[in-house]
Amino acid sequence: MTETNTLSTEAFADLEAIEATVAAVTEQRELGKVTFSMLSESAGGLTAKTVTGPLTQAGSADESRRGKFTLHSDEPVSLLGTDTAVSPAEYILKGLAACYIATLASLAAGRNIPLKHVALTLDFDVDLSGFLGIDTSVRKGAQQITVDVRIDSPGTSREDLEDLIVALEATSPIRDTLANPVPVLTRLG
Repeated sequence: MTETNTLSTEAFADLEAIEATVAAVTEQRELGKVTFSMLSESAGGLTAKTVTGPLTQAGSADESRRGKFTLHSDEPVSLLGTDTAVSPAEYILKGLAACYIATLASLAAGRNIPLKHVALTLDFDVDLSGFLGIDTSVRKGAQQITVDVRIDSPGTSREDLEDLIVALEATSPIRDTLANPVPVLTRLG
């Protein structure tokens, strides 16, 4: 279970900037074509060291992001790791949480819904009997990901907040990626 909080979205959710981005991508569709990249290598045992690669937008690579951020991963001791870093499953939850926070802030700004506080509790349920080959009928990945959302928005009706959550599920790129099949190409370099 992971919890992510933000105290205010006022500084982040700049409606004018959002509208300008929508207008720019509408006018130049190639600006909407973005590739995120990460470079990863084994760091011993089950650990991995991963750094950001260039961000490519409209065919142009922003090399200033190469190596700018470093992420480490490991597994808990009970899953044969050394518990020195966040697990891959927890990174998935972090990615979803970050996308949900950004998407909620943007959607709320567009609907004139004030966000005083947002808290997400996320769970990644997995049955290891699939991964371990014990039961081939069990999926190897997550059985379910659950996100409980708490929003403090003074003066906003529950109905408006429920509509915001429906829009969140329909809009979040990371949720869409997790909820729908996406081709993952694995190639030997």
